[in-house]
Amino acid sequence: MAYDFQVVIDTSDPHALADWWADALGWQVEPQDEAFIRQMIEKGHATGDDTTRHNGALVWKSGAAIRHPAGLERAPRVLFQLVPEPKTVKNRVHLDVRVGANNIEPVVERLTARGAKVLHRGRQGPLWWITIADPEGNELCIT
Repeated sequence: MAYDFQVVIDTSDPHALADWWADALGWQVEPQDEAFIRQMIEKGHATGDDTTRHNGALVWKSGAAIRHPAGLERAPRVLFQLVPEPKTVKNRVHLDVRVGANNIEPVVERLTARGAKVLHRGRQGPLWWITIADPEGNELCIT
């Protein structure tokens, strides 16, 4: 039996990091249903402390998700989950974002202008990549 999965990234600011990654990947931030959130509060299943405002919308404070424009059939969902502690060590898992050899430098320039940091330039035979960190220090390779 094969299982579906989503990738979860721990963060201190789920909505800002979801925006950053959606822009980095050309994906879309999943909208959150304000009416449903208000209904959960009215029914006592949540409180106002469980929510925040992001880009003018009422959203769940604990997380935000992004997905490929072609949907979950194309790529798994990425969830950004609120955690209290900051990132302190190197990731043991990271994403390789394939942009094509001619686009690596321009993509890295665009992402560093938006808060990423270059960590490493790698090469293996004819293949090369640049490892960067997102604004919270999570590593990804642009290849």
